[in-house]
Amino acid sequence: MILGKLIEKTQKRFKAAGLHYGHGADNAHDEAAFLVLRGLRLPFDSDLGKDVSEGKIENLVRRRIRQRIPVAYLLNESWLDGVPFYVDKRVIIPRSHIAFLLKGLKPPRRVLDLCTGSGCLAVLAAKAYPRATVTASDIDRGALEVARRNIARHRLRRRIRLVTSDLFDDVTGRYDLIVANPPYVSAAAMTRLPPEYHHEPRGALAGSLDGLFLVKKIIRKAGSRLQAGGTLLCEVGDSRRALVRVYPELPFKWPHASVFALRREEMG
Repeated sequence: MILGKLIEKTQKRFKAAGLHYGHGADNAHDEAAFLVLRGLRLPFDSDLGKDVSEGKIENLVRRRIRQRIPVAYLLNESWLDGVPFYVDKRVIIPRSHIAFLLKGLKPPRRVLDLCTGSGCLAVLAAKAYPRATVTASDIDRGALEVARRNIARHRLRRRIRLVTSDLFDDVTGRYDLIVANPPYVSAAAMTRLPPEYHHEPRGALAGSLDGLFLVKKIIRKAGSRLQAGGTLLCEVGDSRRALVRVYPELPFKWPHASVFALRREEMG
């Protein structure tokens, strides 16, 4: 079948199945193109007029439709800000909005990535700040194995240090920038998640009753781990309103609707 026609056919099947998009694509066409191109191990700029084998991706298409498995897990591949990452079900699929905010900051010398998961933000920070050293921590050893694989893939083992830690507990030193994409989905929101999200590790999504259990701990302790003038960037998703209610006195800045920034001096 012609490549462009196969993408179009897959798109129609996805639309008919009523799939949810939110793990790298936000529409049926982009999801279909990703699955077809990368399922066939083709680059994104492939000639859409070339002949390809439909049979090579049929199993992937069926699993996406019948089991609602996100394409990134089917392919063990995800892209964030143009950078590829290995993923499997030990980690959530990279999609943090923090990725697109890094290049707009004053270059730090020391960066801490809390709840690193796949290591995507640590890798992107190391790429954005070539002179910086990065510490990436997570409590989950399986996630750290995935992060280690991505760090090695991007040849950053000398600049990114992995630490097994419950937030700051086993992390030492002070940092110019702390980034965090912790679990922040409230209990009520967890019950409403589309089936695709239930393939991701629950512990990386669920943030307790109000979604803020770990976010509160990060805010309480981040000031003591930041250098003077240092910044915390933390993603909170739809828990933004709840956060502002809990901390009406804090001068949150919102470089993205779901990401707040606080400087050390603003934390009280």
